[in-house]
Amino acid sequence: MIRIAIGSDHRGFLLKKKMKRFLHRHRIEAIDIGTHSEKSCDYPLLAKEVACLVSQGRVDFGILICKTGIGSSIAANKIRNIRAALCYNIKAAKLSRQHNNANVLVLGSDFVNESRARRIIEVWLATEFQGGRHERRIEQISQLEEA
Repeated sequence: MIRIAIGSDHRGFLLKKKMKRFLHRHRIEAIDIGTHSEKSCDYPLLAKEVACLVSQGRVDFGILICKTGIGSSIAANKIRNIRAALCYNIKAAKLSRQHNNANVLVLGSDFVNESRARRIIEVWLATEFQGGRHERRIEQISQLEEA
């Protein structure tokens, strides 16, 4: 069974609740990191928690949701071995897995509705990393973490 850490700030909370139910219906274990209400909170802390679980190998993937997805993707990408991809459409989701081996999917609740978010997640999870020439680039990204 695939294990996914899922987290959101207050602006992504409602979409996160829906995506969590969607994942459960598809027999995917969704570990809810929070937040658990629409009360204002700080997205960097939630992004860090999700990204650390992925980086440590305690889950297979992560999903983060905030208003735009920008802040959460920036914060998650500060964690070693994380390749968080902000995806507003299916093509970006597919390419983020094929070319970048993204391990955290980030969604902006102001830019994707429930239907599009479901489809993006489906495609993202179904897409495999292509390897090949992309391996070299992933290695170069990893080297940046050492700089």
